[in-house]
Amino acid sequence: MDTVLLSDNETDLLRAAEFIKNGEIVGIPTETVYGLGADASNEAAVRKVFEAKGRPADNPLIVHLADFSQAVEYTENIPELAYRLAERFCPGPLTMVLPKNDRIPMITSGGLDTVGIRVPSHHVMHRIIELCGRPIAAPSANTSGYPSPTSAEHVMRDMNGRISAVVDGGSSEFGVESTVISIEDENTVRILRPGCVTEEMLGEICSKVIIDHAILHELEAGQKAASPGMKYKHYSPRADIVMVEGKLDSFISYVGDHNGDGVYSLIFDNDRDIFPYRYMTYGENSSQQAHLLFQRLRELDDIGAEKVYVRAPRPEGVGLAVYNRLIRAAGFEVIRI
Repeated sequence: MDTVLLSDNETDLLRAAEFIKNGEIVGIPTETVYGLGADASNEAAVRKVFEAKGRPADNPLIVHLADFSQAVEYTENIPELAYRLAERFCPGPLTMVLPKNDRIPMITSGGLDTVGIRVPSHHVMHRIIELCGRPIAAPSANTSGYPSPTSAEHVMRDMNGRISAVVDGGSSEFGVESTVISIEDENTVRILRPGCVTEEMLGEICSKVIIDHAILHELEAGQKAASPGMKYKHYSPRADIVMVEGKLDSFISYVGDHNGDGVYSLIFDNDRDIFPYRYMTYGENSSQQAHLLFQRLRELDDIGAEKVYVRAPRPEGVGLAVYNRLIRAAGFEVIRI
């Protein structure tokens, strides 16, 4: 069965909503990356998501709602801080991990008693949620472990024949997945996965923001992942990715010492005038790097790159999200020079 490519007109969005209501899977644009949308309350549909992605069953899915007020239907004991955060960041690229109720099956939550709740701001995803009247589980619409998709073309390349449809809603605005947080107490949140809602932005609402150890380090053996993107190697192209931290002249020297056939570099835009080896650029600031990162990793595969040395961003602000994706794409291999 070939996957149907739909547009973002109302007729096609109704068709996408019908697929989801009938337990099928649809690739849907969001402001972060494209997601594989399924009825989060339908165990059989959620199993299809895991099968299409080849995703481990203990990797939890995020549930998308049309409005944060709907969270009471699927979660319990919502803290007051969650409402303050929702007022500031919903709709938008923030996911809050909350205690779930029985309407969300354990397969959706990866076997956890909690579930990530998000209200997307992309008009297509928002409208499909409204039309189907269901909570939508939507992990990134890629083969598990591969760079996340930021266009309908990426989804079609990864998922054609595995899912019912893909809705083309243009390129993703942010380019990396949502920030995922847990609420520790009425004034404290813990960032489980960084995104474009940054530590500094969260600090405007609550007095303490904790950066979880797993953002920059591997989980210990047997430790459960509270958020997608914490446990397994992720976001990795076929090429071997190596993160390199250091000043530009040191980076150039290191790449020169390790250059060869199939070797490319991923560098900042303002490095290119003096960089003498094969390269792609991925932006001049953290927001641009977040927007372009997954696209560039896929393009490097397309041109046959075998090894890619990446000039590491500073792990602060949105740069923390970029660094987090890269360190996982690199399997935690970082060269510090």
